[in-house]
Amino acid sequence: KMKEKNASSGYFVLLGFSNWPHLELVLFVVILMFYLMTLIGNLFIIFLSYLDSHLHTPMYFFLSNLSFLDLCYTTSSIPQLLINLWGPEKTISYAGCMIQLYFVLALGTAECVLLVVMSYDRYAAVCRPLHYTVLMHPRFCHLLAVACWVSGFTTSALHSSFTFWVPLCGHRQVDHFFCEVPALLRLSCIDTRANELTLMVMSSIFVIIPLILILSSYGAIAQTVLRMQSTAGLQKVFGTCGAHLMVVSLFFIPIMCMYLQPPSGNSQDHGKFIALFYTVVTPSLNPLIYTLRNKDVKGAVKRLMGWGREM
Repeated sequence: KMKEKNASSGYFVLLGFSNWPHLELVLFVVILMFYLMTLIGNLFIIFLSYLDSHLHTPMYFFLSNLSFLDLCYTTSSIPQLLINLWGPEKTISYAGCMIQLYFVLALGTAECVLLVVMSYDRYAAVCRPLHYTVLMHPRFCHLLAVACWVSGFTTSALHSSFTFWVPLCGHRQVDHFFCEVPALLRLSCIDTRANELTLMVMSSIFVIIPLILILSSYGAIAQTVLRMQSTAGLQKVFGTCGAHLMVVSLFFIPIMCMYLQPPSGNSQDHGKFIALFYTVVTPSLNPLIYTLRNKDVKGAVKRLMGWGREM
């Protein structure tokens, strides 16, 4: 019993990349660069969408939400990782670990739901252009955004508490670079099949169902596009939808590799690099994917520059 009680007052050691000490400095520099890109890119999208009235559309409202989500998501795990890579200390307090687990799960889940909402927005724009303003009414958009955040934070509350009820064994070494469910379940002294099952069910609900919905939205969009006569219309659709599909695959593919298999089975090492991809790389690429070759954004930047000159 003593061992079990110790956990709540103690700390965890996040092993992270300590198997590759020679890699730690390189990783520190690369991750720091990606993190700064994430901060700059996503803040740029948020400010631009807010300042330019031409971007006060549902698409950019949701994109700002995605950017804010990505900012929070990376900030919940990356600064801790950078501190661990930089110094010999690789510890995180029990409370810190709980908070990190809660936010990483909440924001990850909210992003899954938000990507569905964004694909519905594209579906409405392409397949129901005449009803678009009625379908994507500002009030309805705000409601959808709130639903994304609420679903993430409630699901995570259930799931994190379920993970932290699991009694932990003597050693406190989490074989990962942040507090994540599969890595924490490996520390338990009891049979965690119930937890693993819950994880699989939750992941399926928040990964498989969103994916099916997103793909059906794009199926409908593809059908509409193939019936289009004008090339200009076609290019515009491919621009916005192609960008969105790229973001979806960058986010969902690595997460499926991580969460849709039993935690006990997979090797931890490739798991860490996959997780590094969706916590570090994906959030930094989102702004680039959405803004490059995007006429709306270029126009907004030009207007801002012009406005700056007139001041």
